Amino acid sequence: MILRRWLPLLAWMGLIFYLSAQPDLPHPQSGWLSLAFSVGGHLVVYGVLAILWMRVLGDDSRSYWLAFLLTMLYALSDEFHQAFVPGRSPDLWDLVSDALGAAAGLLAWAWIRRPSERAGSRGEGTPEPR
Repeated sequence: MILRRWLPLLAWMGLIFYLSAQPDLPHPQSGWLSLAFSVGGHLVVYGVLAILWMRVLGDDSRSYWLAFLLTMLYALSDEFHQAFVPGRSPDLWDLVSDALGAAAGLLAWAWIRRPSERAGSRGEGTPEPR
């Protein structure tokens, strides 16, 4: 069913848009903690977005590149959107965090989707030495 694949992606994109439209998001006041919170948020949000794109696109090698590209296009549009939100501004470092999150999400997707390859590299079927 197409809706089961597309609905989570569209809902996640809507959540990102909603959060970007907020003038100020809650965050720790400490400098380094605030930075870690911001970077971590971008890593997670865009990692999930990349994974959701993979669910829609399918699981071949071209899909990984397309999912990364589509995730980054959305990240660019998000930064553009923030230019018009009072209290927010576009930030190149946010895009870097978004790219790292997307890459990490796609690596996680590849690792999770390839259990037979991981099992083969561990020598599945051979008894463990005691």
